[in-house]
Amino acid sequence: MTKFYNGTKLLSLKDLNGNTPEIYISTSNRSAGKTTYFNKLCFSKYLKNNEEFMILYRFNYELSECNHKFFDDIKTLFFSNYEVEMKMHARGKFAELIENEHTIGWAVCLNDADIIKKYSHVFCNVTRILFDEFQSETNHYCNDEIKKFISIHQSVARGGGKQSRYVPVYMIGNFVSLLNPYYTKLGISNRLNINTNYMRGTGWVLEQNLNESACKAQEDSIFNQAFADDNYIKYSAQKAYLNDNDAFIQKIEGKSTYIATINVFGVDYAIREYDCGVVYCDHGIDKGFPLKISVTTENHQVNYIMLNKSSYIVSQLRFYFERGIFRFKDLECKQAIMTMLSY
Repeated sequence: MTKFYNGTKLLSLKDLNGNTPEIYISTSNRSAGKTTYFNKLCFSKYLKNNEEFMILYRFNYELSECNHKFFDDIKTLFFSNYEVEMKMHARGKFAELIENEHTIGWAVCLNDADIIKKYSHVFCNVTRILFDEFQSETNHYCNDEIKKFISIHQSVARGGGKQSRYVPVYMIGNFVSLLNPYYTKLGISNRLNINTNYMRGTGWVLEQNLNESACKAQEDSIFNQAFADDNYIKYSAQKAYLNDNDAFIQKIEGKSTYIATINVFGVDYAIREYDCGVVYCDHGIDKGFPLKISVTTENHQVNYIMLNKSSYIVSQLRFYFERGIFRFKDLECKQAIMTMLSY
């Protein structure tokens, strides 16, 4: 049993079309050693080949002390004779990582993608991007996060005298949610299950790893044993997604009455009431049904009414949800209803 994570296999995989991927997604239970492995990889590549790297955060405040966040652990373990300092640029919008007066890399945040675009020439020597914690445990993502993620990669990849060059992205995370925006956009959510170890797509490869050593260490923790039944402890130690719950996800058949079409983040969902006494959400919408509700303001469109959280419809559906009357075709449908009822 390997005690700590090793990404050699993931990085050796080809994508679904037999090409070298540009996105590598590594997920596992907590404390497996993913961050240490990829931080070491980036710094080692700099030492060996003078290759600069980029660390990607989500929000600007995370840039604070990013040199220590990146280097302190691997310094203790592997690079005790080195020191990494940082220097802020563009009034604190991005940071330069420096070792012995030489630039080794940069730290930027997704939310400042427009600023990074204006400084794209600065990053012309970046050869890889590291995005740790790409899944938010609290579902706190940037507005238009995928758009900003793509923008930053394009800002980096167009440098070095090329319109587009190969710049791999290492995305590291724990088992948080199958419905995170990256899985949804890449079409991973509908394909992935908890038994999957490796998956390929167009331009990307994914790994789900259960580190048994980390799992045992979490289970042996006296503190964790006190909260053994808590979902967060299960997520930390096991191959389980923190924010996902398969309860009430099933296929319903029989006679039904169409209630409404709801639109959540630009996607339509159908709500039906079945004669067996359950209310069901799926993707089989009735395009001719007159009641269409926009849940999110940014996706309000013609022939849809805006959702009012105090409306009779919402109150009634919340009543059904709280009493376990709702059923869902899949996790996406369940998330759509939860989003609606939270507004």
